[in-house]
Amino acid sequence: MAGQSMTSSAVPAGPQESIFGFTKAQFIALLVMFAALVVAPFFLYPVFLMKLLCFALFACAFNLLIGYVGLTSFGHAAYFGMGGYITAHSAKVWGLTPEVSILIGALLAGVQGAIFGWVAIRRQGIYFAMITLALAQMIYFLCLQAPFTGGEDGIQAVPRGHLFGFISLAPDMNMYWFVAAVFVLCFLLIHRIVHSPFGQVLKAIRENEPRTTSLGYRTDDYKLVAFILSATIAGVAGGTKSLVFGPSGRHHPPKVSTLSVVSVLRRTMFGSYRLQA
Repeated sequence: MAGQSMTSSAVPAGPQESIFGFTKAQFIALLVMFAALVVAPFFLYPVFLMKLLCFALFACAFNLLIGYVGLTSFGHAAYFGMGGYITAHSAKVWGLTPEVSILIGALLAGVQGAIFGWVAIRRQGIYFAMITLALAQMIYFLCLQAPFTGGEDGIQAVPRGHLFGFISLAPDMNMYWFVAAVFVLCFLLIHRIVHSPFGQVLKAIRENEPRTTSLGYRTDDYKLVAFILSATIAGVAGGTKSLVFGPSGRHHPPKVSTLSVVSVLRRTMFGSYRLQA
């Protein structure tokens, strides 16, 4: 009996059952989230829900960096805000469709993230955080002075446009389904990233970077790619939000300020700091 108990205790537990890459508990939670997204606009104000989803996506992008790589950036509002400015400018001045405008805003946010990440990624801890904060403040003052941003007034009366050129996003419900689709796609993309071999390396860097380096991984390259991905998704969130309020809203400099980072940091920490792998 003792030998049997020792043998059974020595057998490692098998892998958890997976459904489309999700554990059973995660898959149930995902279905609950989908159900909530479908039902919510019939009980709550759609514009409020859209704003909530945009900031939730911003928090997910921020969590990709702080939760899975262990890098605390105080400058993510720069990518959120710049993504919004470029999207609003593309939709209003250039007359582009909303999906193209958001893609351009995300692309520019990613390029900005690549430049800022290359500068900051060689530092760690408080030094990394302060560099990202200083770079973000540069973007804030740029947005106050640049002609295309509208200065303190921002870009006002941004048209929602027509999705793919023929689906009007002017009705709040149409815009809600578009925002919900963007959120779900980005959420699934982040899930795929963190559960890929690349994501496993990011977790290893978070837990013990010197040991990860000793295994032959160029950790700075991995952190830079994660930084760019996080900045790009933050740009998608900012670009989508700039279209939510339509002709009655505006995108202005406070979206690029440090207060936006404090807000999303609070949301991320409230969400238990990081999703469990």
